[in-house]
Amino acid sequence: MIRILSRICRGTHRFSCGKVGPLASRLARAVTGLLILSASALLTPAAGHAAIVGAPSASQIALVMDGTSDTIIVRAPSAGKWERVAADDLAKYIGLMTGAKLQIADTPEEIAHAMSGHAPVIVIGQEALAARPDLHQRLAKVLKPHPYIRADGIVLLREGNRLYLAGNNDDAHYYAAAEFLRRLGVRWFMPGEFGESVPQDKSISVGDIDYVYSSPFEIRSYWVSWLGDQTGREHFLARNMLTVSASVPPNGHALGNYTKGLGKNEFNVPFSDPRTVTQIVEKVSPLYAADKSFSLSISDGLYSSDNATDRALMGLKWDPRFQTWSVTDAVIRLYAAIAARLREEYPTSAARIGFLIYANMTLPPVLDTPIDPMFFGVFAPIDFDPIHAMGDERSPEKQDMKRIVEKWTALLKGRIAIYDYDQSMLVWRDLPNPSHMAFERDVKTYRNMGVAGFVTESRNALATTFTNLYMRGRLMWDPDADAAQLLDDFYSRFFGPAAAAMKAYWEAISTAWSGTLVTEHEYFVAPAIYQPQLVAELVRHLDAAQAALAPLRTAPEDALGRNEKLYLQRMEFVRLGFEVLRNYVAMAQAAATEADYASAVAAGEAALKARDELTGMNKAFTTTQLEKGWSFWPGEVQQYRDLKALVDGTKGTLIAKLPLAWAFRRDPRGEGGKNGYASAPPDLSYWTAHGSAYDVASRKDYPDAWEILRTDLYAQAQGVRFPDQRNYVGDIWYRTTIDMTAEQAAAGPHIMFPGVFNTCELYVAGKKVAERRQEILWWANDYRFQWDVPLARHLKEGANNIALRCGVPGHMGGMFRRPFIYAPLPVRG
Repeated sequence: MIRILSRICRGTHRFSCGKVGPLASRLARAVTGLLILSASALLTPAAGHAAIVGAPSASQIALVMDGTSDTIIVRAPSAGKWERVAADDLAKYIGLMTGAKLQIADTPEEIAHAMSGHAPVIVIGQEALAARPDLHQRLAKVLKPHPYIRADGIVLLREGNRLYLAGNNDDAHYYAAAEFLRRLGVRWFMPGEFGESVPQDKSISVGDIDYVYSSPFEIRSYWVSWLGDQTGREHFLARNMLTVSASVPPNGHALGNYTKGLGKNEFNVPFSDPRTVTQIVEKVSPLYAADKSFSLSISDGLYSSDNATDRALMGLKWDPRFQTWSVTDAVIRLYAAIAARLREEYPTSAARIGFLIYANMTLPPVLDTPIDPMFFGVFAPIDFDPIHAMGDERSPEKQDMKRIVEKWTALLKGRIAIYDYDQSMLVWRDLPNPSHMAFERDVKTYRNMGVAGFVTESRNALATTFTNLYMRGRLMWDPDADAAQLLDDFYSRFFGPAAAAMKAYWEAISTAWSGTLVTEHEYFVAPAIYQPQLVAELVRHLDAAQAALAPLRTAPEDALGRNEKLYLQRMEFVRLGFEVLRNYVAMAQAAATEADYASAVAAGEAALKARDELTGMNKAFTTTQLEKGWSFWPGEVQQYRDLKALVDGTKGTLIAKLPLAWAFRRDPRGEGGKNGYASAPPDLSYWTAHGSAYDVASRKDYPDAWEILRTDLYAQAQGVRFPDQRNYVGDIWYRTTIDMTAEQAAAGPHIMFPGVFNTCELYVAGKKVAERRQEILWWANDYRFQWDVPLARHLKEGANNIALRCGVPGHMGGMFRRPFIYAPLPVRG
């Protein structure tokens, strides 16, 4: 059966894709819901017979017939790197599809012979533009008129026995070939052979094709951070229309390289001091004079200055996200002074200066200080909500971010890219972290703003990122692409017979993420997303997928084709990933909810074992580099081992697990001390009468009264927000009572908070007995987030009232692991 796929060409950068006849239209409608729509008019056959690319035509040409071909690929002798790869990949993938071997002509004699003959010819890049000079003009009409970095456009045209595939630069020549292969059904969902999907068709014909397109984004790239696996990255970029040979100006943390000796330290800089301008200009002048671009970006931290002018400029805007003053106006004034000096001294330089819009420079300047065109900004939404899209009413901070980026884009006149975090979890746990749900909406917003492009930071840990990079590539190239159809196409081609079950599996995960009210990131959010009912649902879908692939699993290996073998490998990838997920959730439940550290360690070790198996399959599947310290997963398991030793008689004995649920009070104005929140009995009458009416979504509207909150999940994840849905900021109070025997009180008890954020104060019987300080930037603290408080002189026989005050600066507030009381064993000398 021939499947007819068509689309309406739309958008200002897209020209005619060719005509689709009435029969094709009727067939397309008949199979709607079964088909995956491609990027242009396309015919794709059922596996094993014939593919017809383009609109049906009486004059269509056959590239391959029954596994044989006389088609010649023409490539210029002077072809650039990606133009050469384009020809090679056309021959490679058409060969994998059909078994045919296509010739490549790339000498003058071979090219002349091919172009004068009657056999089908695929003309690539420079030779296509030379043979059809009018393609230059057609490309020019769709390209961005005045790109800051580079515009990319492609043209696909079939005329007689010739198929022309070309772009306006070397990368784009490859994009044109990749577009044609995509129309044949070839996909590159992930780097490497594991992510490839190549249909099996004995014949390929080409009908009418006339397609010209240019992406609205100049830069569409990702880089692999934290020593993640780089295998296949470059080809994956090109095959998914991501930029390979162009980039934004350097924008790494670099300002400190030029300001040494000017302030107390790297983060104390006199921006407005003329000596700062002079020192920086002296150091960067050799680069600027040589037309070499460089970065003057601030570093990763919060800045201050002792300069009076700086302090006045910083006083213009308070940044509530970081609880500090914005340095933007001071830094922009510094940039303006540097630009003026460099322009005067080197008026002909073409160098560009990159800078990060980052940390306490996120907010736009208050003053109207012009930003010289030599500067290119990269907006890094560090610690913004990574889960919801701009425009999502559940996330006011993403609404704020939209306004911020709009202002920066206007100030920079489009000289801005987005530093896109994927995955946004810096020290995640190899659990799926899908982000296409927000990105498919945000990419259109960025396009409408006039943003120049994207620089995505990825770990390339596919058990976590899964289709994120693939979806980004498709949506950066064409923001109007239908994400649902892209995903349907993915499930069908990637999982074969298990497609329906795997679609249900991964959509359950995506739905859990897109439906959450959580706006935070890191592994602390996992219990809020991966709840027991979701894990149980995933088991059902995984079982159904395994059953669908059972016939392949029992078939003789020599009876399986390339795709069938890949289906089985991919199912093993998902199965092991689920074992990681299931055991991690069990570990978090045991530690945070039950304070059962023996079970937590056992589950953690099982999860790490499954992760090791995943890594053994392919080191690109997981994040196992730089795993030293408490922030990484082995460190978390070690933390539970250490906690286990405090309660199992190794280093201490358990006296009591404190209650899972405590009385809780919000205190945004910091008045709890004078109001007796640490001493007076909490009045839970309103909660008793009305608490059941409040769920996570409506808890933002809870009145100014005591309520009940669990200690195994941080406050915001349980719905503690302001009524306008913004992140809660201010004090929070927890209250509980613990009964002690005389023997327990005499045992030198400690209270252990295994997981608590923020600067905290602990009260016993209304008296403050301990205080714990924390950095405002939560990730700048010890990632154990535990607090061990000796209470030998404070806990008494009988009932003991315990109160905990936490000062919440923004994301992540209060306890997220259940506390307990233990007696340490005497240290033996």
